[in-house]
Amino acid sequence: MSHATIGPIAVYLPAMVESNEQLAAQFPRWDMRIIEQKTGIAKRHIAGPDECVSDLAVAAAEKLFTEHNIDRQTVDFLLLCTQTPDYPLPTTACLVQDRLRLPTSTGALDFNLGCSGFVYGLSLAEGLIASRAAKRVLLITSETYSKYIDAEDRSLRTIFGDGAAATLIDAAEEQSLSSFRFGTDGSGADMLMLTRSGVRSPETSLRPRKRQRWKSDLYMDGQGLVYFTVEKIPELLDGIVKDAGIDREEIDLFLMHQPTRLLLERLRETLDLDETKLPMDLESCGNTVSSTIPILINDLRASGDLKPGMTSMLVGFGVGLSWAGCLWKETGV
Repeated sequence: MSHATIGPIAVYLPAMVESNEQLAAQFPRWDMRIIEQKTGIAKRHIAGPDECVSDLAVAAAEKLFTEHNIDRQTVDFLLLCTQTPDYPLPTTACLVQDRLRLPTSTGALDFNLGCSGFVYGLSLAEGLIASRAAKRVLLITSETYSKYIDAEDRSLRTIFGDGAAATLIDAAEEQSLSSFRFGTDGSGADMLMLTRSGVRSPETSLRPRKRQRWKSDLYMDGQGLVYFTVEKIPELLDGIVKDAGIDREEIDLFLMHQPTRLLLERLRETLDLDETKLPMDLESCGNTVSSTIPILINDLRASGDLKPGMTSMLVGFGVGLSWAGCLWKETGV
């Protein structure tokens, strides 16, 4: 039986950089020193006015093809995870397929998930490969949250950055991804919500936003998301290790979605994990939503801190509310 294995990853971050020093100069009343201590973020990359999700996705994929000498004609399926597509329709993955000049025999679809999206994408790729519907899957995570954040919104502008990651998923006989677990609680939909660009108007929303502190179309209940994370993620971890029949100590790294330093530190303390086992990678790009985990993997590979044979737990959580996790054994690129 064939299984999915995580191959090379390429990351694209927009050229425009927004630093904390720039924000401090623009908004002197914002204490960026304290904000940086809490978020762990020093700068973010921001998409240009005419730069959209498909542009970031194509740039990441082209970088992947070039740097790793990959023949684009061998891609069987394209999975694009985004919550800020170019258009409500057509599917942005179709636009990306055309721009990348992938074969017209390539399957392509968008799936609308945020912080849990990379793990969900891996599970979809595993299913496609295990069923022999595909041998090579291109998983792209791409997001431009900045387009829905008001310039004066201190709560969101200091956290979210734009970016994309292209991950090659190949078929292999050895299983490296296992023990997938998922969770959904739509009653928390209003904790992170975009109130325009959909068919339903803000006036008829099923989940009206709780407050209008900032002008942004994007709303986030930060405290609510902290409570959700601390409650649900330990349960998820316990379930995964139980399914796998292993002890938590056998896991080398816990590669988590990267929301903010404060939330990750709170989670690490709750899980009683050593700092070296839960790495953080926020400082230079911020919270890039579904791309945080592949960016983290790419950086750990580059630094040599992630080696073939190491066992990691991949965990995504956030908007939806949605969460997902799995075990992954690094096989090397």
